[in-house]
Amino acid sequence: MADKIKVLYVDDEDNNLISFKANFRMEYKVFTAISGEEALKILEKENIDIIITDQRMPNMTGVEFLEMVIEKNPDPMRILLTGYADMSAVIDAVNRGKIYHYLAKPWDEKEMHETIQNAYEALKKKRDLNDLNKKLEASNDQLEFMLRQNLLS
Repeated sequence: MADKIKVLYVDDEDNNLISFKANFRMEYKVFTAISGEEALKILEKENIDIIITDQRMPNMTGVEFLEMVIEKNPDPMRILLTGYADMSAVIDAVNRGKIYHYLAKPWDEKEMHETIQNAYEALKKKRDLNDLNKKLEASNDQLEFMLRQNLLS
């Protein structure tokens, strides 16, 4: 069986964390954090695929949290949640937090599941492309070496 997709859900409301875990724990390996600070500690230990964060949290907004994530590891796909029709937060999230997708709160289980699946497919494509680029670089290095050897002979 393939490894489960690792999803980190960040929200300052316990009920939302419990609800998310209850809905998705069978399908994904779910990590939850009640703050951006706690989420950053999880990210130090776990190789997370998808990060879902609430925008409005005390101490650190979702966008601020995602900016910190990008500095350390730009790989995970980022999804922003907000219960407010705050377009400036969404624009910030796209520009500064480089989010993959935006969802309104309260989230719909089916839409959340589809968004996670789509984000993971995009992540897999990005990882596959990076792997292919590394193989291409190695092949190019080998070809250059062989060419130099031929020219020196």
